[in-house]
Amino acid sequence: MAWVYLVIAGLFEMGWAIGLKYTDGFTKLVPTTLTVGAMIISVVLLGIALRDLPVGTGYAVWTGIGTVGTALLGMYLFGDPATAARLASIGLIVAGIIGLKLVS
Repeated sequence: MAWVYLVIAGLFEMGWAIGLKYTDGFTKLVPTTLTVGAMIISVVLLGIALRDLPVGTGYAVWTGIGTVGTALLGMYLFGDPATAARLASIGLIVAGIIGLKLVS
C-alpha cells in the first residue's frame, strides 16, 4: 500500500508544480488555493508512504514522478521544448525510478 500512496503523492506533486504556473505569483485565489492544497496532500501522502519505505527510495521516487510528470506536462501544456536530449534525460529518470522500485 505504501507504493500506492507514494505514486498518488507524486501525482499531487505534479499538480502543485504545474499549479504554480497558474497562480501568477500567488495572486490568483483559486489556483493558489488548489496549489497549496495539492502541496499539503502530496507531503502528507509521502509521509504516510515513508512509514514503510526507506526514506531515500521514497523521496527519490516521489521527486522523480513529479519531475517526469511536470516536464512532460510542461511540454504538452506550455510548449516547453521536447528535444531529444530532454526526452532522453526523462528516460533516465524513469529508469532510476524503476531501478529503485526493483531493489526496494
